[in-house]
Amino acid sequence: MASSGAAKNPKKANLVDHYSIKHLLDESVTEVVKSQGYAEDVRLSNVRLLIGSIIIAIALLAQFYPKKFPENRDFLVTCIGLYVVFNGLLQFISYTKEKNAFLFTYPPPGSFNSTGLIVSSKLPRFSDMYTLTIASADPKSISANKPVVLTKSVTKWFTKDGLLVEGLFWKDVERLMDDYNGDRKNK
Repeated sequence: MASSGAAKNPKKANLVDHYSIKHLLDESVTEVVKSQGYAEDVRLSNVRLLIGSIIIAIALLAQFYPKKFPENRDFLVTCIGLYVVFNGLLQFISYTKEKNAFLFTYPPPGSFNSTGLIVSSKLPRFSDMYTLTIASADPKSISANKPVVLTKSVTKWFTKDGLLVEGLFWKDVERLMDDYNGDRKNK
């Protein structure tokens, strides 16, 4: 499955840019998780896009309001207040819900004893240690599993030219998925 895609389109990252490495690894993790039957849940992204659109509409309304400054002072103050409130809401969502997560999923179709997943990762600056965490989207559910973590050096998955050795990386992620799915909470 992974080897046929890797042979056709090798994935390359700039080894000097840790954002490039993290982005490539995160995209590959998304492919692995989706291949395991989990569908991506984009509701939170859609909410963020809606809030961002509202913020833009407020800014445009304040900018192009037909009256000039002294007459539209109250309107501008209201727009600025709404702008700050909606930006604060957007930051609150990012800070409390998203954190380091790059993938939210629904439970696999037909599964009654599983929850969706929250997949997050970290690659600190000036470090080669990539940390991947898989947790339940609903940790309070009786069918939620314990979060599992993989921390490994990115040098194990990349060649000197910056090509991702997808087979090795997929095996590590699939092993982590198996650990997550095999470790049920006993309540």
